[in-house]
Amino acid sequence: MRNWTAGLMLATGALMVGAGTASAASLVSAKKLEINVDETKTEEERRALWAKVGGWCAISEWHPVVEKCEESKEGDDTFRTLTLKDGGKIKEKLVDTGSTSYRYEIIESPLPVKNYEAQFSVTPDDDDLDEINVGWSATYDPADGTDAKEARKVIDGIFKDGIDAIEAKYGNSDDDDDDKK
Repeated sequence: MRNWTAGLMLATGALMVGAGTASAASLVSAKKLEINVDETKTEEERRALWAKVGGWCAISEWHPVVEKCEESKEGDDTFRTLTLKDGGKIKEKLVDTGSTSYRYEIIESPLPVKNYEAQFSVTPDDDDLDEINVGWSATYDPADGTDAKEARKVIDGIFKDGIDAIEAKYGNSDDDDDDKK
């Protein structure tokens, strides 16, 4: 069963990403992919998927607009610079990591946003033991001079393209929702 539950991810993303922010950002974007797995191997499958999509620079392997990713260190901080296929560059700072998640913020970017913090994760599904979730959520403000609708459209598009690419590359081909009679 594939299910895009944006409402749930919006609430979860606002809580998880916005929890450490002093002032709440005005916009939230989120996408989620549910992938069917063997119920007896859920944890193994989750870690295997994380090994494919969850590395700090793995985004260059699955996101269709990312040409390359370069990791760097500045003191104790870890950064990645994404070079986009159109030549644009985005510099992001790793804020926190978990066993199958990370949180980051944009430092420099041509995107029409500011105060951007996001989380990317692969987690077990809360109510289906035979599913794992790939989730990507962010809180942000429109950049100065940018309409909120335009900022949301750009971030929603980035998330959709990324999640769709993960689904195409690593998702399951069967869909329980297709079995309706």
